[in-house]
Parts: sequence; C-alpha cells; structure tokens
Amino acid sequence: MKKYIIIGLLGLVTVFSSCNDELFLTPFQSIDQDLALSNDANVKSVLIGAYAEMRSVSLYGGRLQLYSEMLGANGEIRWEGTFNQPREMFNKSIVVNNSFVEGTWAAAYRVINVSNNVLASLEVVDEEDRDRVKGEALFLRGSMYFELIKLYGLPYVAGNLSTNLGVPIVLTPTRGINEESFVSRNTVAEVYAQVLSDLTEAEPLLPPTNGFFANSYVTAAQLSRVYLQMERFADARDAANRAILLSEANGKRLVTNFMDAFNTNGDSPEDLFAIQVNTQDPDNDMFTFYSLPEFGARDGDVAILTNHLNGYESNDDRLTQFFTGAGELRTAKWRDQFKNVKVIRLTEMYLTRAEANFRENTAIGATPLVDINRIRARVILPAKTSLTLGEILKERRLELAHEGHIIHDVKRVRGSINDNTGSDVFPFDSPRMVFPIPQREMDANPNLVQNPGY
Repeated sequence: MKKYIIIGLLGLVTVFSSCNDELFLTPFQSIDQDLALSNDANVKSVLIGAYAEMRSVSLYGGRLQLYSEMLGANGEIRWEGTFNQPREMFNKSIVVNNSFVEGTWAAAYRVINVSNNVLASLEVVDEEDRDRVKGEALFLRGSMYFELIKLYGLPYVAGNLSTNLGVPIVLTPTRGINEESFVSRNTVAEVYAQVLSDLTEAEPLLPPTNGFFANSYVTAAQLSRVYLQMERFADARDAANRAILLSEANGKRLVTNFMDAFNTNGDSPEDLFAIQVNTQDPDNDMFTFYSLPEFGARDGDVAILTNHLNGYESNDDRLTQFFTGAGELRTAKWRDQFKNVKVIRLTEMYLTRAEANFRENTAIGATPLVDINRIRARVILPAKTSLTLGEILKERRLELAHEGHIIHDVKRVRGSINDNTGSDVFPFDSPRMVFPIPQREMDANPNLVQNPGY
C-alpha cells in the first residue's frame, strides 16, 4: 500500500474517520511520503505546511482567541451573531458536534502530525539547519498540545492531575491505520509534561531571530504561559524574563501609543509572535466576528458591554479602543481588514513577570511595581506606589482584554464566570467550560472517553 504524508487536509481526525477503501485513496493536498520527506528542501516545505495549518482560523488565526472570550464573557461582552457555534460557548451549552470544536481539534492534530513527520526525517535536513528545523517542529507540536489541553481538559489546577483526562499524545507520524492508531486520552499531567518537554527542548535549538517563524524568545514566552497555568511561578517568571531580555535585545519594545500595537500590516515593535494576514492570506476570525461591515467584516457579532468599561480608570488611554458601531459598543483591536493576528505581545511578558515576581517575593528582571508602572505609563495612568495581587491581575485583564486570555486566567486563579443567560455561576473547574471531545472522533475511535456532562 502506498503511504502518504498529509500536508494540509488530513490529520488525526481523518485517519480515524473510516476503515473502508476510501481511507486509502490519495488525499487532496497530499504528497507521496517518499517525495515529501526525501531531502532537505522538501522537509522544510513540509514544516512550512505545519505553520500554514497553525495560522488557519481554526487555530491562531482567530478562533482560539474567540473561544476564550466567549467562554469568559462574564457579562462584559455579548455574542450577537447568527453563528450557533460561538453562541454555544457563550451560553456554556456546547453540543458534541459543534463544527468549530471539531475543526480546532482536527487542525491541531494536523499540525502535530506534520511536526511528527518532520521530526522523523531530520537526518535528511542540512546539518547547519537541523537544530532550527527540529526546534520549530517541537515548538509547533508543544504549542498545539498546550492549546488542546486548555480547551478539551480540566484546568491543571483542578482535581487529580494523574486521573483527569486530557487529550491523546501522538509522537510518531500517522501514515497508515492499524490497531495502535486508535489511541486513548492521556492524563492532564501527561499532556503538560509533553508540552514542557517539547518547548524546553526547542528553546535552545532556535535562533533569536527567525523571520515570522518561531524563535527562542517566542518559545520562552510560550513556556511562560505554560508555567503560569501550572502555578510554577518561578519558572514562569524566568521564562518571561528570558523572553523580555532577548526580544528587547533584538529590537522589540512597547509602542508609544497603545492602539498603535493593533491593526498593523506587519508585526508591531511589541509583537513577539503574530499571524501574518494579507490579501493573499486574508483569514482572521477575530476581525470577521468583532469588526463591522463598513470595514469589510460581518455584522458586528461581538458587542462590548458597560460592565467591561466600568473596570477602567476614567483617564485610561485603553478606553480609546472602544467605538460605537451598528448601535453597540465595539473594540477597535480587530477593526481593520488584512491586519495581523496578535498571539503574544511583549506587554504580556511584563505582566507575567510582575505577577510571578510578586507571588515569589522576588524582583528578577524588575520589581513588580516597575513592570506594572511601565504598562500604566504607556496608557497615561499615574504610577502606583504599592501593589496587590488583585491589582496586578486587573491590569493584566484590561491590557489583554479581547485578545484571547480571559478564560485561561480565570481558570488558573480558580475564579468563576457568571451565566450570560441566567443566574448560574460556573466555577473554574465546571465541565460546562470544557469542550467536548468531538462526536466525530468518538464515533471513529472506540478508545476515546467523552468529557463529563456530554
């Protein structure tokens, strides 16, 4: 039987989708394995294919950010669109065949599968590039497992890590079907361990600059996110500090005016990692759902509510992001078409370092007060003379609002979310704030166990 490496169309979900003859047809957008992995240039092209999948709307091209905002709406934003998939997240009533949930699972495992193929073919990569290629593949795989576990499993800080189910870990290329293909879910602890293994191995392999692709400070920044979810605050602090120092040494800095960080054609000076959007690759689901028809988007599916505005100080320059359109308040962070999608900004690293230093009673890189005041100064707010943890977390919530952070921060600090349609309150470990394993996967793979409540 001829074997093929899947580049852009098929991943784990398709591998598990059928056992009939159609499974073995040459898939559209696939390349013969012997050709795709035969030489240096082809393996690097396959790696770029993994980036192309990662930048799709199902992943960092907008929906990962949208999911967090919908799950964490908390009476501060409202979904007004006609799409049921985000509405189910907003209402905490997700069905098992939600196509957005299915699409993100499938896309993430396609990235993982392509990364596994690259890692299995490093011997044909030019020696001078081998570490970089390996580091990028590990970064991609670790990042996808991190995004999957945050959505499809209980939070790291909830319950028993050694029994709570996460997602299946697959570390070898999937090129054919056998009994071993029907994998089971690993535990939350095992998935986080794999994420850390991939990212910590990747960081020293990557250069400090690498175009729009992953580099060492981007990997450190991603690690800081992982450690923060795990409450490993000293490690989160150190990773954020590495990301700050190395990115600043390579020209990254805060822009002078807050809104200059958004609606940019390329990376702004404070973008550590961003998805590039242009007329050839125009997809950006945050623009699609947050913006308005006059800017080329839909009908303004997300409205900003007064409860959100009440959290800002009256002279906070971040209030300039809000404008009225189609009868509701909107954020201009995602206003313009063909602008890049923010994934990691430098300000996040300052906020992480400040919080972690505060929790550890340390001052690595800077004191928490210095880091928080540099962010406040940028938005024309007076410097604080003292800090509480609550003030640091509030500064983080306002600075990173509408960028896909809220639900993950709520979960890691053991917070809660108010029901948008009633009086219920959902605690951080509520099954209603965890995605179902897609029904398509459950039907195809008898070894998968569904999440509670579905």
